Amino acid sequence: MGSAVLGCGDVTGPELPPSGQIVFTSIRERYLRLWVMNVDGTRQRPLTIEGETNLEPSWTPDGSGIVFTSWRDGNPDIYLMNADGSNPQPVTRDSANDRSGRLSPDGSRVVFVSERTGDPDIWVIDVDGSNPVNLTRSPSSFDVDPEWSPDGTRIVFASDRGDGETFSLWTMAADGTGLQRLPVEGGARSPAWSPDGARIVFTSFRDIGDAEVYVMRADGSGQTNLSRIAGVDELPRWSPDGQYVLFSTKRDGNPEIYAMKSDGSDPVNITRYKGWDAMSAWRP
Repeated sequence: MGSAVLGCGDVTGPELPPSGQIVFTSIRERYLRLWVMNVDGTRQRPLTIEGETNLEPSWTPDGSGIVFTSWRDGNPDIYLMNADGSNPQPVTRDSANDRSGRLSPDGSRVVFVSERTGDPDIWVIDVDGSNPVNLTRSPSSFDVDPEWSPDGTRIVFASDRGDGETFSLWTMAADGTGLQRLPVEGGARSPAWSPDGARIVFTSFRDIGDAEVYVMRADGSGQTNLSRIAGVDELPRWSPDGQYVLFSTKRDGNPEIYAMKSDGSDPVNITRYKGWDAMSAWRP
C-alpha cells in the first residue's frame, strides 16, 4: 500500500473537530490513488495501491464504506469498498465509461454518470449492480456531477443543455421527472447539497478565467462567493454537520485540500503536500 505520509493543518485556520476522517484523491507517485486522513490533515495514508487509477471518492451514508471510480479493469467503473480500503467490489461492469458514483441516503442505489448511450447521462443503479436506468436521456447534452439531496428525493447535477457550451445546474426527482434549472449563470459544476438540504455549494465560473466556490439556497437564490480569491477554487463538499466546506485550491501553487467555515471564513490548508490533492469527502 505504500508508506504513510504525515500531514498537518495550518494553525491559523479554523478549529477543526478533534475527530473524523477525510477521503481524497492524490498523486504522490505516478497514479491517482485514494487516501484518507484525519480532519486536521494528520495521519495521511493510502487506501488503494500504486499502479491503479482510482479517484472521485465519496462515503456511504453510514461512513462504513467508500464509493469511487476505478480503472482497474481497463475502463472506468463504479466500485464500493470498506472504509479501510478492503474488499473492493464493482457496482457497474460496462464497457462504456461509468464514473462519479454517489450512494443514495438509504443505501439502496447509486447515481452515476455513464456514456453507455453516447454522451454522458445521469443514471441510477441498484447497489448490487442490477436495474440500471438512464434518468436524463439527453443525447445532445453532457449531464455530469450528480449528487443526492439528503432525503433522497431529488438529484442535482450539472449540464450543458441549452446552449451546448456552458454548464448550469439542474435538479430532478429521483426518477428523472420534474426537471428544473437553477438560476446559475456564467457556468457551474460540482454541486453538493448541505446536510439539512437548505443550501447547495458549487463551483462557479462566472468570473472569466477564475473558479470560485459559491453557496446558494436550494432554490438558487442568495448566491454568495465563499472562496473570494482569484485562482482555482473548486470541488466543494460539506462537513457532516454543515459547519465547514472542503474544497480544492491552487492558491499555494499546487492543488491542495482546504477547509473553511460555511460562511467562507478561516480557510485552512489540510493536506499541505507538494503534489496534487483534490476530490475530497468528509466522513459522516
